[in-house]
Amino acid sequence: MNTLLTRWLARLILFCALLPAAWAGRTCDTPQPPRQRDIERGLQLADRVRQRLDDSGAQVVLLARAGQDLSRYGLRYSHVGWVYRVPDANAPGGHVWRVLHKLNQCGSSNSAIYRQGLGEFFMDTPWRYEAAWVVPNWDVQTRLMPLLADAQRPASLPPAVQMQHRPYNLVSYAWGVRYQQSNQWAIELLAWSLEPSVRNSPYEATAASRQKAQTWLRERGYQPTVLRIDPLTRLGARVTAANVAFDDHPNAERFSDRIATVTADSMFDWMTRSQISGAVEQVGL
Repeated sequence: MNTLLTRWLARLILFCALLPAAWAGRTCDTPQPPRQRDIERGLQLADRVRQRLDDSGAQVVLLARAGQDLSRYGLRYSHVGWVYRVPDANAPGGHVWRVLHKLNQCGSSNSAIYRQGLGEFFMDTPWRYEAAWVVPNWDVQTRLMPLLADAQRPASLPPAVQMQHRPYNLVSYAWGVRYQQSNQWAIELLAWSLEPSVRNSPYEATAASRQKAQTWLRERGYQPTVLRIDPLTRLGARVTAANVAFDDHPNAERFSDRIATVTADSMFDWMTRSQISGAVEQVGL
């Protein structure tokens, strides 16, 4: 085996190892049941997060999990969701926390918006049982809350669902609209809530709305994470994973191995730096 092919295979194996199991081109035909220990740890982490959120007095937070090992790229967290507090219908005077987030469907190129509990959010056997979050300023929370809690709207989809673009790409270009990954949806929804000009009309999100959201984010200093991914690794990932593409990145950046995408870490950095939120808080097992 020649040296070039050996290097290609090594990089392909490494990149695939960084993808979650369900994101490696596999289908949902033979799902693996979670182990009891994983269920217990996921619920334990969820309970610790719940206690901290209850103590914070917040109504809305941006919550991140460490679903995969991204330390090679200098990243700590892989996925975010918007978490909000609502009354508990089964316990008068009580409340529950719900997570609204975008998920890729079984390694395909499609995605959807899901509403889950905290326990479900940590039930996917994460790489590290650790969570982090930021509490947005109160004004930001009040703008986000109606979008997150609006489960259904007569004759139209709720804005949080409208703002999601179904074609999914794990490393979608931060300033593009061909695809949209999970963290990208979350930050574009934030821009949608804070800047009325992002919307073409009330509760109507289009590609133009996404472009306006991205322009707003650029103007306010958001900086995506730039991953260094060489050509052989890009080729291997594109061949083996339906949810990985690089054709939305500008040629000048792609051919210089610069893949700019939205990450949990970059969102936290921008929100704290721009004083949209407080400092990052963490809890783990």
